[in-house]
This record gives sequence, C-alpha cells and structure tokens, in this order.
Amino acid sequence: MDKAFEFLNKHRDVAFATVDGDKPEIRVFQVMKIQGKNLFFATSPKKKVFAQMQHNPNIEILGMSGNISVKISGKVIFDLTDDICRDIYAGNPVLPRLYKEYTDLIYFRLEPKELFWFDLTPTPPEQIHIVYDNNRFPSHPAPRL
Repeated sequence: MDKAFEFLNKHRDVAFATVDGDKPEIRVFQVMKIQGKNLFFATSPKKKVFAQMQHNPNIEILGMSGNISVKISGKVIFDLTDDICRDIYAGNPVLPRLYKEYTDLIYFRLEPKELFWFDLTPTPPEQIHIVYDNNRFPSHPAPRL
C-alpha cells in the first residue's frame, strides 16, 4: 500500500511500541529512511528500547495526522550495511548534534508483517488491512471494514 508509506515519508514522527517483559512500552521515534516496504530507524545501544528489541524483535508503530493514521507491526532486523548507516546519520541533522560518530548508534529496519490504513475523512471511513508475505506482496488483504 504505497499511500501508507508516502504518508509516513511526510509524517516521520511515529509512536513506537516494544515489549518490556509482559507489558508494552511506547515512545516517539522518527522514521529515518523509507526504502521499498522497509522503514529504517536509529537508536543508542545504551537505551532500554535497544535491549527490548534484542529480547523481543516484534514492534508496532503508529503515525497519525489529521484524519489519517497508519499502523504497522512487524519485526526489527539489524542487518543494515555500513553505507545505509552512514546515509541515515548524514541525512538527519539531529543525529550529528546528539552523537559524535555514526558508529555511536545502532541502525535497524522494520520489516512489515501487517499494515492498517485508516482515513476518517470519507463516509464511510476507509479502512484497509494488509498482511505481508515475506515483506514483498500483500498475501490476503482483508475486505473493507
């Protein structure tokens, strides 16, 4: 669903949920880069969120602006190339202000497994649910709700 990724490219601040033991924990993250259906992020290896993702790689993000929201769940994967890490660091003016070197951060991608698109503008509201198969193509989109 290209319009969901276009939306997140314009509205990069998202609620980012992980699991800490048996309870959810949420904070605001910024989508650093979008390539295909992958969303790229960075964090400090000293932060609690990094330990949570190592223990349980299942996360969920939620972006919202106006009447539109996009929710994506999936797994984080720590397999980024050095070139992508450098690109993310150089492409975000905040990161060099907070971290002296690009190597001070951990970079990862979210591989979507499920996507929800909600647009409350039309009547009836538009609600789309997509389940991704191997992060390539929707395997069985749910009918309009």
